[in-house]
Amino acid sequence: MSALLRRAGADLVYLLSSFPIALIGFVLLVPTFAAGVGTLPIGIGIAVLALSLLIARGFAEVERRSLPAVLGHPVARPHYPRTPQDAGVLRRLTTPLRAGQSWLDLLYGVLILPVSVITFAVSVAFSGAALLAITRPLYGWIIRRAVGEDYTDLPRLLGLPNTNLADSLFYLAIGLVLALLLPFVLRGCALLRAQLGRVLLTSVGEMQERIADLSESRAAAVSAEAGALRRLERDIHDGPQQRLVHLAMELSRVKRQMERDPDAARDTLTSAIGDTRETLDELRALSRGIAPPVLTDRGLAPALAALAARCPVPVTVDTQVEERFPAAVESTIYFVAAECLTNMAKHSTASAAKVVLSRTRNGLLLTLGDNGVGGAHLAKGHGLAGLADRVKAVEGELVVDSPEGGPTVVAVEVPCA
Repeated sequence: MSALLRRAGADLVYLLSSFPIALIGFVLLVPTFAAGVGTLPIGIGIAVLALSLLIARGFAEVERRSLPAVLGHPVARPHYPRTPQDAGVLRRLTTPLRAGQSWLDLLYGVLILPVSVITFAVSVAFSGAALLAITRPLYGWIIRRAVGEDYTDLPRLLGLPNTNLADSLFYLAIGLVLALLLPFVLRGCALLRAQLGRVLLTSVGEMQERIADLSESRAAAVSAEAGALRRLERDIHDGPQQRLVHLAMELSRVKRQMERDPDAARDTLTSAIGDTRETLDELRALSRGIAPPVLTDRGLAPALAALAARCPVPVTVDTQVEERFPAAVESTIYFVAAECLTNMAKHSTASAAKVVLSRTRNGLLLTLGDNGVGGAHLAKGHGLAGLADRVKAVEGELVVDSPEGGPTVVAVEVPCA
């Protein structure tokens, strides 16, 4: 109840305070804009129009600062173009005119006045009616003495007794009903006004933020892919490639020994077969970093179970989802889990770990925890920084909580809805 009253009070303050601001903005903007349009033929109209757009921007910024309290969440702020320092006078004057958001600010300054009049009138009338009805017992006897006992009003039309007590109870009941409805009426008026501001004043900012996020995700994807290719190239060069070179030399050696020393050739061939098996094992391990068959064929739950089974540290796996997801989502979750388990086995000295895969409202949540020494972080140059880029490439988020001394918890949420 207290939260509802606070919300109603905040909405009422917003509606009452925003009306005079809207009125002042309308009075300033309409004549200034009209003067700018009218004086365009004689040259000064550009400066007057720029002034009107700057005024509109100021009033729009006041509204943007008020919107989060009404809507309950932060709003995007658009980026206005800046004039270069070496720009001339004409360029400086036309910069506000070239910003699409500036014209939306002006449109908002014009349209918000009729909306403010309606919401202000409704909120004041409803609040006033509730207050007058509830306090009727305090001043009703004055009206009866001034008008007389035989005056006719709503209680008489409904057939109620012509007494001060009957009138007081009737209006008190009406006042309580209005008071109960008042928070919802105020909320509706506040949201009606705020939604107009959100559409006209923040939609461009939301689009700009979305473009920035997509650009950042694309850069992260390119960085993650380049890093993965570099690691794969290095691993192939340092591992299977060197073994294959050695294997080729061993086979050439066998060829030379076949006639001179068959026993030595047999031993060399046995060693070469062992090298072949080790090379195949390394290639299988590398292939898991590209497209593990268990993930492609069976999905995340079996793939995570396979990762846990190969980990030298005991890992408990709790997969609360069984359905399949887009390939990019599944591979991201898998590689994050694989990298985290590898890092845990190498650096954490943990004796136990847990992997939990669950569904959220809009995505997939992977949580990995261990009882190791902690100290993991997302600083550049560390393995988790590359994971963060991989997660960001699919518009996900990676969070690490790993104080010195442990424990470590890594949470990854990837959208898939």
